Amino acid sequence: MAYHQKYDMEYVPADFFNMSEFEYDNSFENDPPADDDYGNDDAKPNTDTSALEFRNGKDIQGILWDRMNCTRDICRETRLKQYKNYESVLHSRAELEKECSPVEKNSIFYRFNFNTRAVKSTIMHFQLRNLVWATSKHDVYLMRNYSVIHWSAVLRRGKEVLNVAGQVSPPPPSTRNRRGPTGQPLSRVQISTMAVKDELMAVGGFQGELVCKRLDRPGVAFCSNLTTDENAITNAVDIYSSPSGSTRLMTANNDCQVRIFDVDDFSLLTKLSFPWSVNSASVSPDGKLAAVLGDTVDCLLADPQSGKVLHRLKGHLDYSFSSAWHPDGRVVVTGSQDTTCRVWDVRNPSRAMAVLRGRMGAIRGIKFTAEGRFMAAAEAVDFVHVFDCGAGYGRAQEIDFFGEIAGVSFSPDTEALFVGVADRTYGSLLEFRRTRPNHYLDSLF
Repeated sequence: MAYHQKYDMEYVPADFFNMSEFEYDNSFENDPPADDDYGNDDAKPNTDTSALEFRNGKDIQGILWDRMNCTRDICRETRLKQYKNYESVLHSRAELEKECSPVEKNSIFYRFNFNTRAVKSTIMHFQLRNLVWATSKHDVYLMRNYSVIHWSAVLRRGKEVLNVAGQVSPPPPSTRNRRGPTGQPLSRVQISTMAVKDELMAVGGFQGELVCKRLDRPGVAFCSNLTTDENAITNAVDIYSSPSGSTRLMTANNDCQVRIFDVDDFSLLTKLSFPWSVNSASVSPDGKLAAVLGDTVDCLLADPQSGKVLHRLKGHLDYSFSSAWHPDGRVVVTGSQDTTCRVWDVRNPSRAMAVLRGRMGAIRGIKFTAEGRFMAAAEAVDFVHVFDCGAGYGRAQEIDFFGEIAGVSFSPDTEALFVGVADRTYGSLLEFRRTRPNHYLDSLF
């Protein structure tokens, strides 16, 4: 992945439609602090949007189009024409289009429910967008500056649960598992990626840090630098179950290493080496295969224990930064800067079973619903696509808004879809609710 010493959005301004209202916030140092509790804040202006207000004509992001110098349709058309997708490898778009699978995009699987500007996601690196995680249809975790915020969709309030702006210290010996490593103090961790699962939060940092927190306990459970390599960014973290049923944590770093930890004591179990920076690594539901993506056009399926490469997935024309496994374990989807996500059957990995293209830019986030019915593919900016897996990915919903996408997440019960939008003015958390047959009443709040 592209590596820079500081906040890496320098490529973005040229890609954006030149309108001040959509200028990305390159400097977040002066942002007001997040709410530190769930108390009321009646002084805030009503910039949120409910399902009822949306049905009555309000823009889902609260953009006042009648005060702008263009209509929404014209703005969208201009952005589609002017946006320049970041490419690491030059490739032919004409050849790419020949491969793409036909998709009907008029479905509505998830309806808009609520948008709040009370919490605004931020992005540390323009290629890393895995910064939103839902643990229920009411609970979402997202990164803002040097903090992780818990958003309650019921109370509609945010609460800081982790702050890494100052010094972050490992737990004292009396409280940690004595078999595990001691860890080391960290300071001012620039959060690059995160994962939340089963009451465990794992956060990766721009200098190769790893910070772990158990959500049901105070303080951090573990913190350390994973590497002393100068090119050290922690690009991805994945929490998964091993074949034995033990919970494991996998990290992917720019130092060409994949590391696997035992989350009971955070001891390092395995370190796997690859010939390029590893941008993403995700493990199959049975824990027997790992999708390893990096600064190469090929994606690998490897044994997570030995690192042995079992298959090479060939087809992408640029580097890949996201992957996700279908819950049945037979399908893995990879997202690339070539603007496509490719669907692979691991029983026949010689070619992709579907090639799904975005509208504007790189596919930087992929998530499945827990039962495997839907798959969300988030572009870097403006678009999230929800595909019907049961229809062979041939039917989709296209969710359209304005702003950089910090992350996308389904709730475990599949009832909610959350999208983090990073933007100076219109940064927000979008919430959608699953459409059910004969369920004609939307939320009135």
